[in-house]
Amino acid sequence: MKNIEFSKGGSAYISSKIEDAVKDQSRTATISGNWEIEEAIRLPSNFTMILENACLRMADGVYSNMFVNEHHGTDIGSTVDGTDRNINLIGRGTAILDGGKYNGLSEKNHSKDGLPPIWKNNLLLFTNVEGFKVSDISCRNQRWWALNFIYCSNGYLGNIDFCANDTGIDENGNEYHGLKRAKYNEVLVKNADGIDLRQGCHDILIENITGFTEDDSVALTALNCEMEQIFSVRGLPSDLCNVEIRNIRTAAYCTNVRLLNQGDIKLHDIMIDGVYDMSSDSPYMDKGLYAVRIGDTQLYGTRHATDDETYNITVKNVCGGGEYVISLAGAMKNLACFGIEAKDGAKMLKDNRMI
Repeated sequence: MKNIEFSKGGSAYISSKIEDAVKDQSRTATISGNWEIEEAIRLPSNFTMILENACLRMADGVYSNMFVNEHHGTDIGSTVDGTDRNINLIGRGTAILDGGKYNGLSEKNHSKDGLPPIWKNNLLLFTNVEGFKVSDISCRNQRWWALNFIYCSNGYLGNIDFCANDTGIDENGNEYHGLKRAKYNEVLVKNADGIDLRQGCHDILIENITGFTEDDSVALTALNCEMEQIFSVRGLPSDLCNVEIRNIRTAAYCTNVRLLNQGDIKLHDIMIDGVYDMSSDSPYMDKGLYAVRIGDTQLYGTRHATDDETYNITVKNVCGGGEYVISLAGAMKNLACFGIEAKDGAKMLKDNRMI
């Protein structure tokens, strides 16, 4: 985003447009132009935010999300009574959410020495939202995961393009672009996923996802870590289920589509149809690890999942060119895989399932 002038005060300006739209009962706001975002913009229920030929960029040095739902992080937001509903973020023409200059907040230093938690670096963080749509936007330079959803349901995520930060810093402190698998420690912005569905998410369609992500492009990770415990919703089920993922065409430094659950949280009834590893054509990286990855040998939760907790997963029409096309680990049942292809010397299957 060089040589583009950004107007300061974007958060206040956009928030005022939201207030006006609520007052006049149109409940729709259209934002155009280039704006610097200094703090999170809260989107209320039954509201549509349209970004029309707009670029929103996080201000230098801030630790904040760009968009959250109205009751995110509030006491009532952790209850069924505090559920926000029917929130839409729609792009028209050029619509960009840009993380801007990296602020240094990482998984290693978050919540230490006065720093906030790492999830403040999500461009969009929705918690306890029923009914949502995010479509036709581009996410650039996400400072961690770009789009993060916890206890969200009945949603649509489509026509979204990513371009993560591809900066590396070598042993002499020199900056370069284009990530190399053998030099992961030199990656400046680590774990820059595209879309993350977490605990309590269900009945969601994800489709037509493109671009480059430093880590996973689409991740369904049903864990019970600090973030999930903070944003859990009393009275709602914790299962991550009934998700359909279609037409993922990304260059992913780790995995194009990842599924993982551990520690009592169920992950089930997932359809993955159409995953295409585009890393061979990417100027941002050399080669990823997996096209589809289900489970992990590493322990992220209190224990590994059982086959009664990971089940009814269909994977079809996958073409991978990383180290492996498919990686399986842990226990699972009712897994169906077909239409799986390898290219660029990739191996078909890495199988660490518990039989």
